[in-house]
Amino acid sequence: MDFTFTEEQQAAAEAAKGVFAGVAPDAVPSPALTPGAVADACDRALWARLADADLLSLLLDARYGGAGLDAIALCLVLRESAKVLARVPLLESSAAAAVIQAHGAEEARSALLARAGRGELVLTVAAHGRTGHDPAELAVTARQDGDTWVLDGAQTAVPWAYDADVTVVPAHTGSGRTLLALVPRGHQGVDLAEQFSTSGERLGELRLQSARLAARDVIDADGAWEWLRDLLATGTCALALGLGERVLRMTGQYTSEREQFGFPIATFQAVAVQAADRYIDLRAMEATLWQAAWRLATGAPGALPASGDVAVAKIWAAEGVRRVVQTAQHLHGGFGADVDYPLHRYHAWAKHLELSLGPAAAHEEALGDLLAAHPLA
Repeated sequence: MDFTFTEEQQAAAEAAKGVFAGVAPDAVPSPALTPGAVADACDRALWARLADADLLSLLLDARYGGAGLDAIALCLVLRESAKVLARVPLLESSAAAAVIQAHGAEEARSALLARAGRGELVLTVAAHGRTGHDPAELAVTARQDGDTWVLDGAQTAVPWAYDADVTVVPAHTGSGRTLLALVPRGHQGVDLAEQFSTSGERLGELRLQSARLAARDVIDADGAWEWLRDLLATGTCALALGLGERVLRMTGQYTSEREQFGFPIATFQAVAVQAADRYIDLRAMEATLWQAAWRLATGAPGALPASGDVAVAKIWAAEGVRRVVQTAQHLHGGFGADVDYPLHRYHAWAKHLELSLGPAAAHEEALGDLLAAHPLA
């Protein structure tokens, strides 16, 4: 393996740094002071700037106006977005577009992909199941009725559900296959109920009752859902890494300036050791992230399927980002809880990322199942 980034991947990261340079993490009300959502919609102005920089079409082929890049490039951009808590569905829309491109019907690709790459359409994915702890593909049933598919069930905590024009919904058939349904906003038989994340963002519970979709709007390809789920989990790890890096930088700056007994507290051994431990967490998060992204991008074989590397990355991301923000709060003292200082926002987003697509324990269980099914020689 070679974790050296290509010129194209580095260019995507540099473009992202330019777009996110002026984004303030406290541009919306504090989630600690807001009983509902901090805003009704995503940051549409930032979404337009991402489209202008061609960062919404990274994974799309040239015929859809894309750059034809891979999961590594997307993760580099997501890493930068999390440093400023960018309020955009970059991960979900990019991942949904990628799976439609790879497995969707030509009619769906023609109707959605180029417009999604230009930012004219927003896509999202319902990937949390009924409770956030059960497999998402089991939360909705799909049965065929002539030339249509009929969907019933509910998906909870759908990110950016109220912004999305199309939601990709996994569903299981009576024979145990998993389909991906492309559900348009306001489709007959589909309702949304408001939910709120710890970060203060507006989520949606997607309820389907005898919702009918044409065959062209259903992806029935082996492995499509598993690949999409792995890409979403890997992207979540990239977000956790970027957030953790910014929080550790904030902590280093604060402890270098805050003095006690006439010395910066960063010079105290207890402070330095805690910061060093969190630096080690971040380096482990980074190594496991790029391993997972590399497996997804290249399809390279390994002792375990790529989902094993994704599970390892998500375990480190979930536990690592939690430890980073907890240590940051501790080292900041009371200042870390000040709602006029952005650290508490990063803490709230970190908790959301820790639990998104399953906490560390869920991925440890999945990794154990993979090890049992693929004994290592």
